[in-house]
Amino acid sequence: MNSTIGGSSAERELASITRDLSHVRLITDDERQQRRDKAAVLMQERGIAALILSASTSLYYFTGLSWYQSERLVGAVLTCNGKLIFISPAFEESKLRETLGNQADIRLWEEDESPYTLVAQVLRDVALSGTIALDEAAPFFIADGLRQALSAYTIVNGMVITAECRMHKSANEIALMQAAKNITLEVQRRTAKILREGISSTEVAEFINQAHRAFGGSSSTFCIVSFGLPTSIPHGPDGVQYLKDGDMVLIDTGCMIERYHSDITRSYVFGEPTERQRTMWELEKAAQAAAFEAAQIGVPCEEVDAAARRILEAAGLGPGYKTPGLPHRTGHGIGLDIHEWTYLVKGNKTPLAAGMCFSNEPMICLDGEFGIRLEDHFYMTEQGPRWFTGQSHAVDAPFGK
Repeated sequence: MNSTIGGSSAERELASITRDLSHVRLITDDERQQRRDKAAVLMQERGIAALILSASTSLYYFTGLSWYQSERLVGAVLTCNGKLIFISPAFEESKLRETLGNQADIRLWEEDESPYTLVAQVLRDVALSGTIALDEAAPFFIADGLRQALSAYTIVNGMVITAECRMHKSANEIALMQAAKNITLEVQRRTAKILREGISSTEVAEFINQAHRAFGGSSSTFCIVSFGLPTSIPHGPDGVQYLKDGDMVLIDTGCMIERYHSDITRSYVFGEPTERQRTMWELEKAAQAAAFEAAQIGVPCEEVDAAARRILEAAGLGPGYKTPGLPHRTGHGIGLDIHEWTYLVKGNKTPLAAGMCFSNEPMICLDGEFGIRLEDHFYMTEQGPRWFTGQSHAVDAPFGK
């Protein structure tokens, strides 16, 4: 067995981790102001009077306010002329000001009052009428309350503003994701080293969680650990598994740095790979490489998906989303949400542009046998795609010799 798989222990690997986040830079108020300015220009161009944000990642993206979604409306109104007005229950004002400061314009509603009526009053106060964009992540009860209170307005999906802003990442955002992905790749490398016959999937997942935290990331935002046949299930099986010699291993996990996500999958064999395992693993790597090469400025997102699928279908897999083959899209956008705009999938004709960030994961599912997913991410530059983390090395040496 390759020296990068097995031979160590969780205790040894955790003890040797050094935490260093000295290179991490926070998103500044100036950058958030630039985001709001861009949103205001988009609203003016599209005839939208204001964008209403609920307690979502878009609220955090534009304002820096992180809030949990509850039955009480906490959010903000961003107008087409750039004015930012927060909406909050009165008893939460002091908590909001801890983040927003005393200069923030916060309009308050009492427990026996309607927050939706307050939103309507805010729009009247700033003399705005016509079309309002609502945060697409807003729960139905908020959308319904606003629909009743804003009967004189047309309400449209806020994605026309939020997605256009958020899917084009700044250099600072890319740097934060790079930091998170560097951590997760190293966690993946160390995880391979602690594997031994009989180890449980829950023990592996617990190590991954501890290692993410030890490096300074958040706890694992998710963790899929699969051995053998269950690796053919894209998002993993329920229950505990125990590793056996010859098993395909699939580990898909990530963490956050300053709320920006990583998401990396590695597949490899514990023990000596069969010829079938080796052949399918190389096919998966070729499909991932084809997707990367297809990702050029101006190319429709769907073409990246098609490029990976052509490799797989030429080898007799599929076609389309049929298995054995690739049952899901080739990639998703990533940022403050682990899955966000835009997507590498058939039918998405959005042209690739600088600043877009994607997973590249054209998984091969072989029903009744095993599955292979190699997932790395790339971001678009004016010169084309650039990997955050490069491709895995080999089925029996995923991190090189």
